[in-house]
Amino acid sequence: MTQASERSRTVRRRHDREIIALAVPAFGALVAEPLFVMADSAIVGHLGTAQLAGLGIASALLTTAVSVFVFLAYATTAAVSRRVGAGDMQTAIRQGMDGIWLALLLGAAVIAVVLPTAPSLVDLFGASDTAAPYAITYLRISALGIPAMLVVLAATGVLRGLQNTRTPLYVAVAGFVANAVLNVVLVYGAGLGIAGSAWGTVIAQCGMAAVYLWVVIRGANRHGASLRPDIAGIRASAQAGVPLLVRTLSLRAILMIATAVAARLGDADIAAHQIILSLWSLLAFALDAIAIAGQAIIGRYLGAGDAQGARAACRRMVEWGVAVGVVLGLLVVLSRPGFLPLFTGDSAVKEAAFPALVIVAVSQPVCGVVYVLDGVLMGAGDGPYLAWAMLLTLAVFTPAALLVPTFGGGLTALWAAMTLMMAMRLVTLWLRTRSGRWVVTGATR
Repeated sequence: MTQASERSRTVRRRHDREIIALAVPAFGALVAEPLFVMADSAIVGHLGTAQLAGLGIASALLTTAVSVFVFLAYATTAAVSRRVGAGDMQTAIRQGMDGIWLALLLGAAVIAVVLPTAPSLVDLFGASDTAAPYAITYLRISALGIPAMLVVLAATGVLRGLQNTRTPLYVAVAGFVANAVLNVVLVYGAGLGIAGSAWGTVIAQCGMAAVYLWVVIRGANRHGASLRPDIAGIRASAQAGVPLLVRTLSLRAILMIATAVAARLGDADIAAHQIILSLWSLLAFALDAIAIAGQAIIGRYLGAGDAQGARAACRRMVEWGVAVGVVLGLLVVLSRPGFLPLFTGDSAVKEAAFPALVIVAVSQPVCGVVYVLDGVLMGAGDGPYLAWAMLLTLAVFTPAALLVPTFGGGLTALWAAMTLMMAMRLVTLWLRTRSGRWVVTGATR
């Protein structure tokens, strides 16, 4: 073996260790998040159908409200990791605090909007007369925890930027356990019903935010970083987040259009679509974990001025994305016979879902590369390009999806359109990565 090949293998092994160290805990934290809703659903479900329906509507609204602000984690990770790479820990944490202050401001604004408009928001979802009161109650109480939820997003971004994904995992697991215990105690022990479930979630989220703040404040004190709000820094965090907000809204629009089209195909198709979408989201957690590692690693390399290291890390993460995508695709194909009966016994639903799942399986290697490159460009702070690329993808996907009911093909054709969407994302992200324009070194982009 030549010296050059041995050096190459050493570099790949180093990248592998970094990716695993960051991605595995990140995956655990990502999976823990939907467990909050699952625990609430399991506990509230025993109160009655109307209560469970109300929870479903309120949870959908809350999830949408919080997911829109996921840029708090992404933008903060990129900014902090660059400063870490540059060796400026004080400014790294200072920028993280700017993101946390922005989260508090946005959380207060969301509360101001949600509390008075809760009945109207619930009505938009077509809640029944029996479910609406429960949905309004849960929504209004849970809204009080939104600032804490957004602080958790921003602080998670800080820790990821500091190359620490273990603490978010521990906090997420502890938060899930606390949420489950509080829900049981308040719903049944205190007899608060669905309001108890909402208060349990608020308390758990506030506890998680408090732990994150303690960790970040301790780091700030250690490195002499100011904790006071800085208007210029908060404004810079908001400006960095706007393109990522556009990207997120475009992606949400794609998922909403796909669901609306599936609903027009018939009851069996929309039921099958929801099953497949749940699986697709679960698979995305595994791929997103690699993307999170990419955000942190790429930002650090660029901050350190190591353009060659950033490119090498990008190549290795693409290989990881393909490999994990192939494994996930094979698992989908092999698990189809046992997976579908877990959700439905309806033969029509199974018949609609079975061929669509093949398309989902085949697309996983493409999805793997897309998630990785998305994370790479986020870590590089290339938000404006990501926004335009997603808008272009939305423009391509929308007519393709809307034509499915006209030209036929059912759910299989719809998920072919979803694969087209991912292929479009792959093209735009690959072209940008190949151009090298994302490689901007230094403590700031």
